[in-house]
Order: sequence, then structure tokens, then C-alpha cells
Amino acid sequence: MIAFVSGPVAAVAPDTAVIEVGGVGMAVQCTPATLAGLRVGQQARLATSLVVREDSLTLYGFADDDERQVFELLQTASGVGPRLAQAMLAVHPPDALRLAVSTGDEKALTAVPGIGKKGAQRLLLELKDRLGEPLGSAVPGARSATAPGWSDQLHTALVGLGYATREADEAVAAVTPRAEEALAAGGTPQVAQLLRAALQTLNRTR
Repeated sequence: MIAFVSGPVAAVAPDTAVIEVGGVGMAVQCTPATLAGLRVGQQARLATSLVVREDSLTLYGFADDDERQVFELLQTASGVGPRLAQAMLAVHPPDALRLAVSTGDEKALTAVPGIGKKGAQRLLLELKDRLGEPLGSAVPGARSATAPGWSDQLHTALVGLGYATREADEAVAAVTPRAEEALAAGGTPQVAQLLRAALQTLNRTR
């Protein structure tokens, strides 16, 4: 198992970071929040989980060991693979997931793309005794009060990808109506989807 990777950030893409380790570029799948904290050329340390399939080896990266542990625990539930587990962590930080499961908050889980009402009910039953109680204060469906909101995460991710501050501002403004629609519907803006939409607007203007 590759427990972590550490080294300079060689590249950052919408869902992947490349960390140079001993002269080798390690591609690591990360959530938008994790990617937002990376800068090309700067040192980074990511906790990792290696997922082995017959036709692939995929390395998933996390901001800390707790996030990696929750990622692996989520996959012990039936029907939850690495992509869905990562999607859950992209919407909710570890403590918010623990709180949602411990309180039976079905709505928090259905905010994750790919999880419907029946799936949420099943996950609440299967994960209740696995994730444990929240380690600190958390609110399902939202990052902690000190964590950046969707617009800050998106802006930081765009700047990290090499776009100028002005370009990032314009791209965030362009996708704001989509985020507001999600909020109006009682959902949570999905930073990964908004990032893809923002990149499309930037590519059209270049």
C-alpha cells in the first residue's frame, strides 16, 4: 500500500494532481477541495489509497489521514466504489459524513450525485456502526465554518491551474447561476461540476 506521496506539485488538473516523487510523476485523483490547496512547484504531502483493478491502478489522494480512512470505510458499504466514495467526500468533509450517518440525515446523502433516496437509506443502515461519531463540530451538507465556500474553492482551483485572477473571477461569475439553482433547490453546489463548466467558459473565450 502507498500510504502517502510527498514532493513538489508538477501539475494540477480538474480532478488530478501530479506529485513528483523521486523523479517519477505520480498521478493522484483528488477532490476539488484538496486540489484547491495545491500549487504547482510547491511541496505537498497527500495521504493516499491505492485502488487495484484488473485493468488499472488508481491512486486517490487526500488532505489528511482521516479523510483517507473515511474514504476506505465508505467502500465497505455495498454499491460504494472509490469514485462514489470520493464524490461523497467532495460534498461533505469526514465529520459531516459522520454526523449525517449518526443522525440518519438522508437529505445530506442525497446531495451527493449518484445517491438516490433508497441508496441513502441503505447507506445510513450499513454505515451507522462503521464511521463512528463526529470528531468535532460539523454540519451535513456544508464544509466547516472556517473552510472556503464553493466560490472560494472554485476560484482557488482555477488560479492553481494557472489562470489569472481576472479570468478566475469571470469564470466564477459565469457559473454562479448554476450554483444558485442548486442552492435554491435545497442542494449543494458541486465544485467538481462547476469547475468543468468554468473551464469550458474559459476555453471558449481564449
